[in-house]
Amino acid sequence: MLTSFSNPNAIIIIGYMGSGKSTVGRMLAQTHSLLFEDLDDVIANDAGSSISKLFMEKGVKVFRELERKALKKILKDATRRVISLGGGAPCYYDNMALIAATSPYVFYLNASHNTLAQRLFPEKNRRPLIAHVQTEVALQTFIAKHLFERKNFYRQANHVISVDNKSIEAVVDEVGKLI
Repeated sequence: MLTSFSNPNAIIIIGYMGSGKSTVGRMLAQTHSLLFEDLDDVIANDAGSSISKLFMEKGVKVFRELERKALKKILKDATRRVISLGGGAPCYYDNMALIAATSPYVFYLNASHNTLAQRLFPEKNRRPLIAHVQTEVALQTFIAKHLFERKNFYRQANHVISVDNKSIEAVVDEVGKLI
């Protein structure tokens, strides 16, 4: 059965915060001479405010509505490019169905809760969702719970790429071989 995608030019990267979506996306775009777009940057530009400030001042509900609007806008653009989404973007409204219908190149960067906690704990104060977590062990527990809640969304990606114990370059090479 042939599947028709609304924007087969899009290369979409999803995963939990700290999985490397933006870093991998930028390097992948640079390596393949493609444009790069980060959904969080689009939201911040459209709203005229940082993501952290939006979360704190407007709340999660308003942020998710702005995210949905920006996602729809970004997925309509047929320019061949790499798009990095925020960690929660696939998990709200029917966003994952929209993402899956857009492109055959949806990559889930899968990292263990231990890897994510090691990456995120030093920068937790810049991440509104985890700023309240006091210890790395508590952060591991928080992330494990979130990953459990989100795995059914993330696993709908066309490709699952494990990022544990891999360099950014190795992940970029792995994704690059599939596009």
